Formats: sequence, C-alpha cells, structure tokens
Amino acid sequence: MHRFANPARFLRIARVLTPLLTLVGVAVTAVGLWIGLFASPPDYQQGESVRIMYVHVPAAWLASGGYFGVALASAVSLVWRHPLASIAARAIAPVGALFTAICLVTGSLWGKPTWGTYWVWDARLTSMLVLLFLYLGYLALANAEDERGGGSGGDPGQAKGAAILALVGVVNLPIIKFSVEWWHTLHQGPSITLTKSTIDPAMLLPLLLSLGGFTLIFGGVVLMRMRAALARTRSAARGRRLAEAYA
Repeated sequence: MHRFANPARFLRIARVLTPLLTLVGVAVTAVGLWIGLFASPPDYQQGESVRIMYVHVPAAWLASGGYFGVALASAVSLVWRHPLASIAARAIAPVGALFTAICLVTGSLWGKPTWGTYWVWDARLTSMLVLLFLYLGYLALANAEDERGGGSGGDPGQAKGAAILALVGVVNLPIIKFSVEWWHTLHQGPSITLTKSTIDPAMLLPLLLSLGGFTLIFGGVVLMRMRAALARTRSAARGRRLAEAYA
C-alpha cells in the first residue's frame, strides 16, 4: 500500500476514481432514496417518520467512519511523516463534520415525533455532538498550523497538534457505538449487526442502497479535495521556486 502514497501515482488513480465514485454514488443514492421515500412501507410504530432513517443512518455511519479515517491518516502522518497522509486527514475532516451535522439535524427531526422532543441529553446524541466538536476542533487546529507554515503545504513534521487531537478523539468512537448498550437511553439499540437485522427487508434494501451511495459520494468528495490540496501545494512550491530564481 505504501507505493500508492506517491503523490504522482495517487493523482493518476484519483483522476479515474473521483468521477467514478461520485457518479455511481449519486445514482445509487438516488435509487435508494426513491425506494425509501416512495416505495417502502411506513413503520408500524413510527409511521412515515421512519423515512428519515434513509438519510440519518448513512450520515451517522459516515460521521463515525470519517473520523476514524482522519485518525488513521493522522497516525500515518505522525509515524511516517508522509504529506499525503496529512492531506488525506484534512480532506476527510470537513466532509465528516458535514455528515455529523446532518446526523444531528435528522436525528432531532426524527426524535420530535418519536420521543416528543427535538433533543435530550441522551448518551448517543451527546457523544455525537462531542464528535462534531472534535471535528471542528481538528479543523481549527489544522488551519492554525497551516497559517504558521506547518500544514499540508509545509513540513508535515510540524503539523502535529491536529493529528494528536484526532488520535485522542478516537476514544469517543466506541462510546458512540456502545452507548445504547452501556447506558439506559432513549435512543433505540442497533437494528443491524454483523449476524442479524431486525429491519424489514422492504426497508433494509433502500437503507443499504443509501448507505452504499452516500459512502461512494463521500469517497469521491474526499478524493476531489485531496487533488485540489495537492494542486495548491504544487502551485505554492512553483511560486516559491520562481521567487527564488528572480530574487
């Protein structure tokens, strides 16, 4: 896998994968949402409000998965000091933060008809809010390091603060995952596990399609942001060389 960390080789692969992931993701998401919103049956308890899950569940999955990606890329950046890893972490973070916000908003809309309130300090909801703050803290620290010259365009060895914050924040992920099992909570338990599903097949199919489609879109957007960051880095390096040549 280390050979794919070469920026030139990565760009060749990313040019092909970016439109492929994005277009396929949009198509799969459109099919999943159409089935979920118009063809699948309402829930026998939650009624029509259950349709929010076709956006809420994929957003929750990508919020946690995105942060794990930020932490993994940050660990690679700290250990091997490869600038592409730092660029990957910074490309994932704002996309993950957006999906975390979508998760919180759709969860609140779902909670009103289900629990009678938009928000409670439930363990799952609170840990997701903490995740959003971790994303925002990472982005703020990464931007501050960029301004000091230690970001993705500078020496990756200097950009340690944001990476360390990302690694520390990983402790929140198992809290999100197991909060409904560790504490008495309003939030329902897991409906899908590795061995079984309690969701009706008519609802499970569009949910899985939406989950897959959103994941592909997530990947396409991250690759797009990484390509843009590499282009900015190369442009800045070219500008410095020209400035030195004419100095």
